[in-house]
Amino acid sequence: MKDLKSQASKNAAPRKPGGLNSEIQSRIGHQLRAMYDDVVRQGVPDRFADLIRKLDVPGGQPQVEGSGGSNDNNGRD
Repeated sequence: MKDLKSQASKNAAPRKPGGLNSEIQSRIGHQLRAMYDDVVRQGVPDRFADLIRKLDVPGGQPQVEGSGGSNDNNGRD
């Protein structure tokens, strides 16, 4: 982080206080893209895809598969 600040002060043209020059913005953008591209490549976990499918069931009544998928016991022990 200190490297970015020192480079910004060396390479910065007159700018508004608190702003970042275009080189720093470009570097930040590149790093963010690299980080989020990795997240996108991982895809959606199966459990999230299953949850989305259950929520998309018409009538708002999700179909529960099996007996071990719910933490709600509705008062039963």
